[in-house]
Amino acid sequence: MATSLYDFSVANYLQTLTGVANVLDKGLKHLTATGRDPDEFVGVRLAEDMLPFQFQIASVVHHSLGAIEGVKSGVFRPPGALHPETYADLQAKVANTASALRALDAAEVNALAGKDVVFHIGQAQMPFVAEGFILSFSLPNFYFHATTAYDILRTHGAPLGKRDFMGPPRMKG
Repeated sequence: MATSLYDFSVANYLQTLTGVANVLDKGLKHLTATGRDPDEFVGVRLAEDMLPFQFQIASVVHHSLGAIEGVKSGVFRPPGALHPETYADLQAKVANTASALRALDAAEVNALAGKDVVFHIGQAQMPFVAEGFILSFSLPNFYFHATTAYDILRTHGAPLGKRDFMGPPRMKG
């Protein structure tokens, strides 16, 4: 069985976005139960020199749906500046991203195979072909930021485990 661009991009994004949505839900329950303000939590960092929880969720969105949009346009840039958001806003971003990804046609995504895409960061440019961009840049960033969001909640006591993060595996049958 050949694996398509859709299979290793959109299908993986959706699996992990389901996990991220679950992690956010469990995190919200934990924060509420422990008397923490979820809206103040969006600024929490894993380490002082790392970007906050809000950025981690924004990057999960940016490196999933944003990556597909970047391949379509041929240009991908870092996410824009952060604007004040609530915890509920972050949950809605993840839900809206998953919904938009589910609406993508597999044939349309697969037709992007071999397409050039350039990552622009400042004056630097990194040229890719769609498959290399997704596999060597987008997915590693996507998983890094999803994991960091999980870790931030976990280090603040949210009762999370690996199954919460993984989302539903795509099993035979």
